[in-house]
Amino acid sequence: MLALTVYTGKAQAQMDSYIHSGEFGFSVGTGHYFGDLNTSAALDRPKLAAGIFFRKQISNYIGVRLHANYAQLGYSDVFSKNETQRRRNLSFNSNVYELGVSGDFNFFKFNPGWEGYNFTPYVSLGVSMFTFDPFAYLGGERYFLRELGTEGQGSSLYPDRQPYSTTAFAIPLGVGVKYALNEKMNFFAELSYRFTNTDYLDDVSTTYAPDAFPLLPNGNPSPAQLLSDRSYETGPLIGTKGRQRGNSLQNDAFATLQFGVSFNLSSYKCPR
Repeated sequence: MLALTVYTGKAQAQMDSYIHSGEFGFSVGTGHYFGDLNTSAALDRPKLAAGIFFRKQISNYIGVRLHANYAQLGYSDVFSKNETQRRRNLSFNSNVYELGVSGDFNFFKFNPGWEGYNFTPYVSLGVSMFTFDPFAYLGGERYFLRELGTEGQGSSLYPDRQPYSTTAFAIPLGVGVKYALNEKMNFFAELSYRFTNTDYLDDVSTTYAPDAFPLLPNGNPSPAQLLSDRSYETGPLIGTKGRQRGNSLQNDAFATLQFGVSFNLSSYKCPR
């Protein structure tokens, strides 16, 4: 009995002297957009996402993470179950590059390499900055939509509508689980939702502005006009001046689901 007590005490002392000081790693998965073209929060058009990160462990339960992520986002009205949206017929794609910092909270004590301490669910909350630049295709050619001012941005007829910034901020809220494969390597899965401060992730927000696009010298409509109102591809034009094109009362959002591996950083306490 005394030998067992001594052995248990020595093992506990060894574990207490080991410090999981952090980790770095990478992940891949899918990204998904939510906004004016995906008002029902459908999950049927995921695209590629990837990321790298470094986490500094403050204690057994709390860590601070620096992360960089990439996500391909996009959607189209053709996927909607709403007839009005299908008639609107808008679409977009965008590459998103994100840099942020988050605080992570482990639900269980996490000490890689020690039986019983090699798994934990966790939650994270942070702030990030990201860039985006929505584009769409017309006649097989790619057009960046911000430059076209599809809702009259930059037009003298709409002085209150200025081109939107392609840099925005987000609040990432995440949940995940991680498992230590051994004392050096972990596997993890994380779902993170970003609340953003922009409504132009999809280039759709306010009302139609058909008079902002003069005809080309040959009398044909410009690409800006054709991409601002694509209802001509599904029937008669619906984009009359002042008619609602998007919902400016709610900002866009996006989420990522990623799986990855991380590599542990460790140190040891000096014995007292």
